[in-house]
Amino acid sequence: MGSPKTNDRFLNACVVDTNRAEARKTSNALSKHVTCGQPAHVLASKDHAVAFLRHTSINIIIVDLECIGGDAELADLVAAAPHAVMIAVSAKGSVSRAMNAMRNGAHDFLTKPYTSEMLLEKLESHLGVFKKATPSRTASAKPEVAQGSKPAKAPTQFEGLVGSSSRMQSVYAQINRMATSSAPAFITGESGTGKELCAQALHNRSARKNGPFVAINCGAIPANLMESEIFGHVRGAFTGADEARAGAAELADGGTLFLDEIGEMELCLQSKLLRFLQTGSIQRVGEHKQRSLDLRVVCATNRDPKTEITAGRFREDLFYRLHVLPIRLPALRERREDIPALAQTFLERYAAEENRSFKRFSTYAEALLLQHSWPGNVRELENVIRQLVVMNDGEEVTELMLSPLLREQTVPVLSDITFTEREAAPSLGRSIEPLWFQEKQIIETTLETFDGNIALAAAALEISPSTIYRKKQSWAERASA
Repeated sequence: MGSPKTNDRFLNACVVDTNRAEARKTSNALSKHVTCGQPAHVLASKDHAVAFLRHTSINIIIVDLECIGGDAELADLVAAAPHAVMIAVSAKGSVSRAMNAMRNGAHDFLTKPYTSEMLLEKLESHLGVFKKATPSRTASAKPEVAQGSKPAKAPTQFEGLVGSSSRMQSVYAQINRMATSSAPAFITGESGTGKELCAQALHNRSARKNGPFVAINCGAIPANLMESEIFGHVRGAFTGADEARAGAAELADGGTLFLDEIGEMELCLQSKLLRFLQTGSIQRVGEHKQRSLDLRVVCATNRDPKTEITAGRFREDLFYRLHVLPIRLPALRERREDIPALAQTFLERYAAEENRSFKRFSTYAEALLLQHSWPGNVRELENVIRQLVVMNDGEEVTELMLSPLLREQTVPVLSDITFTEREAAPSLGRSIEPLWFQEKQIIETTLETFDGNIALAAAALEISPSTIYRKKQSWAERASA
């Protein structure tokens, strides 16, 4: 059996399989005979594969059905890579299994174990779409993607915000609708979620886009200077006021004033801000003259406004004056599918800044990024990527380049079960829990770690997603018995 006649094309392949030995064997065969020496990307779960395929041009997918949870799950891979040739493989081979796989989007089917020759024979019959000749590549030319494959897609970006998840698409839609209004907007979200970028997007999409965008962090300015920073002051208004100075509100006239961390503002200043919102005019500190302004106020906080109101730290009337158009930015752990695109964006940005050669992440490095809880959200991810770029170099980011915090992530597995001294002493009358119950606790803990994502939990536990589904069903049957 000869190699598929595609060596005049630049092809990318990926293998979706939790069995690393089999995945490496398949990857080696593809590299030797099909992809001109390019190693195949090895992915260990359906969710990881879908996230990867959304931002990487792939022409060939070899997918283990047990790894992704069954043939019905193929549809998500097809949607992420609609032009790729997909070969489904399974240790549970049958005519009906093969037919179901192909009904769900696979081009062909192989029963495990299979030889390299069997795989190449299947690919030979489906790679005709890639055989049209093209000029040979030179060392300086960019790799060409085979005809019929999907073009490499840049991560979805919206005014500096990055992400194609449904949560972010909803945010983009809100911004587009709210941008045409001059009503105050109130952005909430954890630290590092991109609240200032969201405010800037509202400004850039509005009719005020040619006016100034003035941002002020209410938590970074001493309370005794905050009024002057926002409303300005006249000469001699207080010690150190050697000359008259316009505040942020005046500087934003005709544009947008962004008050970040509004929850940090002192109550006395909140009342003055409320008066400004009601009248549209301000007074500089030490001055009696009223100055009328035309601007839009956008504010943001990482605190719960209702809690702050209950605690007496935020005026309720000011909240309702500001909370006209609310936007909530999701935490990064709530949109994990955006992590690869964000990481790639930061990698390209800082590789260019630091004159490094980085182009991609290894499969395991990307898996660690996907697994981390990211309490610092997008800002934390950005800092992690910047640090590794500064401290390392190469074309591929490996797991060893990541910070120890990410490398040392652990997920409880069955072999890690330990007993306390009290539990180990039979004389205390402790009964040993049945194995099925211990498995249940481990799997449920892992699912909680991954916010209920069965594919990610299965990859972490190195079991098939179908195993989790099967065990959940058995627990339900025990409970109903």
